[in-house]
Amino acid sequence: MKLLVAYIATAGGADAVALGSSLARTLDAELELCVVIPPEPHAPGTDEQSDIDKLSDALDHAAQAWLDDATAMIPDDIETTATIATDANPASGLIRQAQKSGADLIVMGGSGGGILGRHTLGTVVNGILHSSPIPVALAPLGFSHVGAEQVRELTVMIGHRPGTDLLFQTAIRAGLRAHRPIRMVSLVALDEVQPWADTPDDVAVADARTHAQSTLDEAHKRLPADFPISSTIAQGHTIEEAVTSLEWHDGDAIMVGSSRLAAPNTIFLGSTASKILRALAIPMIVVPGTTVD
Repeated sequence: MKLLVAYIATAGGADAVALGSSLARTLDAELELCVVIPPEPHAPGTDEQSDIDKLSDALDHAAQAWLDDATAMIPDDIETTATIATDANPASGLIRQAQKSGADLIVMGGSGGGILGRHTLGTVVNGILHSSPIPVALAPLGFSHVGAEQVRELTVMIGHRPGTDLLFQTAIRAGLRAHRPIRMVSLVALDEVQPWADTPDDVAVADARTHAQSTLDEAHKRLPADFPISSTIAQGHTIEEAVTSLEWHDGDAIMVGSSRLAAPNTIFLGSTASKILRALAIPMIVVPGTTVD
């Protein structure tokens, strides 16, 4: 298994390296560090081209220095490679490199700034979260300072929407590979229950509880009898209130599916996932949508 870590010499880059190391240890995976630089332009004149060549060489050296620094952050027990990719669009370059190297996951940090322990998504991260065909893991700000060395438990946000079966299958595979407990959560935001759908609060909660139990029953069919898996509902007036009502610990990670707006086999960060990102200082893994039949 391989994880591609998107690196840049910022606090967000360090957070990505720390999360990549944590996931690599948990999943017994290798890491590939990647820095994306722009392609070398071509000038019509010889003198201008000479200046461009010098600038390009300087950029190559800087990128290699960044990768050397990032490699030094990774524990010696994790197999690590480093790559300089070239693309005018950093998001496209990262996705292309991940596909080329056969990566199972792209790991990214925030854009820098913001509140410690919260996610802030820059342009490149946003681009990947709305186009990647590969699952993406996001590190909250400050993870390089306070993040756990390994994942303790995987919380999976389950729902009724089409395509959640891929999320379910991905969570099962990850839990089995990592030998970590899985907690499946059905969210109920009472203020978002549609009044025109004639769904009272108690009915919405009952539906969520039934869905959580049926998902748990299905999981038991696919897992060893003694595998640690549970299900629960998280209830609140808002998504933020619902997720913060749950108990969280160091080393927890969240896995969510993509919005119904996602293209086939592509990530599209939905509104629920965005609200969870704003509310919690916990790594999140976003899984692509499924193929349309």
